Amino acid sequence: MSAPPSAGVVLPPVSDVEAGRRSYRRSRQRRSTGIAVLSTVVFAVVLVVGTTSAPGWPRTQQSFLDPDVARRALPLVLEGLWLNLRVLVVAAVLVLVIGLGVALLRTLRGPLWAPVRLLAALYTDVFRGMPLIVLLYIIGFGVPGLRLQGVPTDKVVLGTTAIVLVYAAYVSEVFRAGIESVHPSQRAAARALGLTHRQTTRLVVLPQAVRNVTPPLLNDLVALQKDVGLISVLGAIDAVRQAQILSATTANFTPYIVAVVLFVLLAVPTARLADWSTARARRRQQAGGIL
Repeated sequence: MSAPPSAGVVLPPVSDVEAGRRSYRRSRQRRSTGIAVLSTVVFAVVLVVGTTSAPGWPRTQQSFLDPDVARRALPLVLEGLWLNLRVLVVAAVLVLVIGLGVALLRTLRGPLWAPVRLLAALYTDVFRGMPLIVLLYIIGFGVPGLRLQGVPTDKVVLGTTAIVLVYAAYVSEVFRAGIESVHPSQRAAARALGLTHRQTTRLVVLPQAVRNVTPPLLNDLVALQKDVGLISVLGAIDAVRQAQILSATTANFTPYIVAVVLFVLLAVPTARLADWSTARARRRQQAGGIL
């Protein structure tokens, strides 16, 4: 078997000019990193010193950062967070499915589908313009008031329904933007190869559209992770509601801080994943532009 063409090829030595450029770039990178670390440390020190030296800091620390209250509240708030996680998983799946469906309905061609496009546009306009907390009250208290047979009245189910309706409207517009970002020549080429409209959408358009809108979808997921806590306004015992109960019984706001920290820890990995996906998409676009 013959060796590949690249086997045994000796690369030419790096010139002095290129070596100087690489050394300069490394020094600039080390300098930028050092300045960033130093400025962050200085800012943190100023913030801590300024906060702890305030006249009301001892009272504030006792009311918001009591270690004993936090230790007792953590297990109960974690138990409530488990409900938020279950709502998040169900809501995220339903939001993606419904949002994609509405986006596909809005991109249907032909006058025959005009009523469908109108209804899909009406849905997105209404639920994107409606405050989520208002919709939670309307569905959470209005639906049980109708006393309809077979309609669930569980507060968690109703709260999840309201969250899905609002976020699916936002996500549908994200998907629609991704679908419309695919160049028409892609559709024309697929049809020229004999693919039907459905095959073109499923095999050519959607893969590119989903790849284009992955960063904004991840950002919507970050927002969804914190907004699932709003089901507490209906009485569901989630992390926020549990913190509210503990705060009322202990006359201390530390349980809220515990809930906030848990929600932040839940959102940080997704936020970093969104940043990585955005940077990756930007590098891909820049590489395509160079080519």
